[in-house]
Amino acid sequence: MAIGTPKSPAVLLTLILLITILPSSTPLPIPTPSTFHSLFSLSHSLLTRVANLRAARGDISGSTRARTIAQNIQKHSNGFSFYGTMWSVGWDYLKNYAWRDVKTASFEMVGAVSDMNELVKGLGELTGLDSEVDRVQWVRRNYGRLFKVSKSLVNRLLKVFSQPGPLKDAVEMLRIEIVDGGLLQDCLELGSNDLKGVIQILKDLTSQYTTSSSRSKTEL
Repeated sequence: MAIGTPKSPAVLLTLILLITILPSSTPLPIPTPSTFHSLFSLSHSLLTRVANLRAARGDISGSTRARTIAQNIQKHSNGFSFYGTMWSVGWDYLKNYAWRDVKTASFEMVGAVSDMNELVKGLGELTGLDSEVDRVQWVRRNYGRLFKVSKSLVNRLLKVFSQPGPLKDAVEMLRIEIVDGGLLQDCLELGSNDLKGVIQILKDLTSQYTTSSSRSKTEL
């Protein structure tokens, strides 16, 4: 399957943050602009390294895709472009998802959060290894499992964000890069403090969601 150049790469990152404000009987913490900026900055650095890695092994088209995403993330990280992206995604969410069937969305999102927890745990193990040999061996042992979890995650998100718009486009772009573009494999190969930073942000957001969900069930 051919992979085209992403048209709305910055939306991919805002998507991850927006899943923390799904309808719930208990209000969930809304991410601040500084959280968005941190995620954008770390992801830009990581994707730039992915682009360089792909170029070094002769994957020119893959390198171009990753570099295009990184450049567009940087472009949309500041000023009016940043707030324009927030407006576009926010309007898509309000128009298509704010009044949906909460039970169905919540069921899929709880599963997505579970997938995220498994990914974060695995990636945390990887980045905690000091030896390059140990990291290579770990990837060989665990890549199949993490790839399966990643596919499950994007499939769940596609069920949640199913209406035409930037959110669905972002999830579909993520699915293509993971399934056909080898993004997960590249990130596992690279590791780095940038990846650790992205993981930490996702851990914080996931913890907020699961804590709030547990509180809601207790109150019921």
